[in-house]
Amino acid sequence: MYLSRISLSPGANVQQVAYQSCRDAYREHQFLWRLFEDDPEARRDFPFRRDSMATRPRFFLLSHRPPAQSGSPWLAETKPFDPKIQKGQRLAFSLRANPVVTRRDETGRQVRHDVVMDLKHRLGFKDMPQSERPAVSEMTQQAGLDWLRKRAERNGFSVSPDAVRVEGYQQHRAFKKGGKQAIRYSTLDFVGLLTINDTERFLEVLRNGIGSAKAFGCGLLLVRRV
Repeated sequence: MYLSRISLSPGANVQQVAYQSCRDAYREHQFLWRLFEDDPEARRDFPFRRDSMATRPRFFLLSHRPPAQSGSPWLAETKPFDPKIQKGQRLAFSLRANPVVTRRDETGRQVRHDVVMDLKHRLGFKDMPQSERPAVSEMTQQAGLDWLRKRAERNGFSVSPDAVRVEGYQQHRAFKKGGKQAIRYSTLDFVGLLTINDTERFLEVLRNGIGSAKAFGCGLLLVRRV
């Protein structure tokens, strides 16, 4: 596995590149995939994430082979990814995820909802008096943490409620090339500490990401030593 930081070369035209490649997460995935186009049989299975703190477009991605340097306006800084971890170890982590829950509608059909909207519905948020409505930040923290703790259990780690911050709730739209109907999804950002309970399962989630919407820059679990 290889962990790469993809950034613009110093002389690149930021506005032009942003319009061509970074208008939405679908186009971001398309241009990142072009760094691997030498193998047409390969799966597009690399989790990636846009660095929202950078002033110029920049991405992190994890892949089974290193991205190519093709003379494009993008530069790839790549290093082997082979983390040495132990059961019981605590790590600082950062995650941008698409947390969803599946509910049955009136017809019995299974429908996916983002966890914040689902919590609003269960609380009867629309019908609450304005003075009694919980803050969106409180609902974001509660709904996001509930989602993460359930996924953590099945992926070999655990999190403590007082050691995780959930924020950045956003709803997005993306369009496939030539498509008229928008692809809608939501994201939450998680930052905090985790504890490894099962090294094999944890390595799997590091390699493959967590949650859905990975093609739109969700799911890459970034970790570092405390």
